[in-house]
Amino acid sequence: MQLFKPLYEFALRWAARPHAEWYLAGLSFIEAFIFPIAPEIMLAPMTLAKPRYWARYATISLAGSALGAFVGYALGHFAFHLLSPLLVKLGWMPSFESLVDKLHGQGAWNIFWLLVLAGFLPIPLKVFTWAAGFVGVPIPAFIAGMIVGRGKRVYVLSGLIRLGGERAEKALHRWIEWIGWGILGLIVALVLYFKFLH
Repeated sequence: MQLFKPLYEFALRWAARPHAEWYLAGLSFIEAFIFPIAPEIMLAPMTLAKPRYWARYATISLAGSALGAFVGYALGHFAFHLLSPLLVKLGWMPSFESLVDKLHGQGAWNIFWLLVLAGFLPIPLKVFTWAAGFVGVPIPAFIAGMIVGRGKRVYVLSGLIRLGGERAEKALHRWIEWIGWGILGLIVALVLYFKFLH
């Protein structure tokens, strides 16, 4: 049964639409503070469809994410009582509390590096934006950390796709089912590990 190839082809068609850039900006914006689907799901097909615009698409995604990060910061700072039931339901409260403990008493430079590394840790980026607002991370460190942290993801991804060009698109189209199921299996394994074993 093919699941990921039809989804991938649908994403390619969607990425070619006239308002695709607005959809990318909107997805990047809401993903930064609440939505569970990463903007790369649109960014990658858009870059594959029009490789010469790779930097433009990465910049649009980064700008949307940065604006959304401010919303996450504000939610953590002003409305944590509304977020806490969601954190408990998703099982993210222990990660949130651990992150808050790490952020307390840290200097702005240490917080900057923690936010830069956020993309490589198994904690959703939204939890970082909420925790930063809850603790009251200095705004300059928060902005710089979010821009560098998210920027490294979107520019590296778009740049690699641009360099790979048509060969990368053909390879991805050929192996998308294996890649999709592999990523899904990894996500399930991580969830099980952090929920039951960690």
